[in-house]
Amino acid sequence: MAFAGINYFAVLLAGVAGFIFGSLWYGLLSKPWMKAASISEADMIGPDGKRKMPLVPMLFGFFANLMMAFTMAGILGHMVVDVKHGLILAGFIVAGFIFPALLVNYAFQGRPFHLTLIDTGHWAGVLVIAGVIIGFLGV
Repeated sequence: MAFAGINYFAVLLAGVAGFIFGSLWYGLLSKPWMKAASISEADMIGPDGKRKMPLVPMLFGFFANLMMAFTMAGILGHMVVDVKHGLILAGFIVAGFIFPALLVNYAFQGRPFHLTLIDTGHWAGVLVIAGVIIGFLGV
């Protein structure tokens, strides 16, 4: 099931698992996240009085999960492929790319630091899950 060094089943599984993790993460942290992101309950209600389902951002989120899993598989393909190295790679990506990028963006936007931590925690979870799945199943 691998082509050009990528196990597409592992990538798909990691993308789906990361998306599910994100829904649980933000479900548990919805109130502090909404407060930090300056989103009110009223902002979540559509003109029909029902809660809005942010379909396009959710599709973007799923696509982002797949792209991160695919990229992780591509990088792991040049390393020893196991769970340990998947976790190490996830840590380096979070510490070297995700956290610094969110920190700078949110600082210039005047967002609270805990929004950076909540969102970094989400992507850390997504990458750890991808690292474990791809490290276990192989590239």
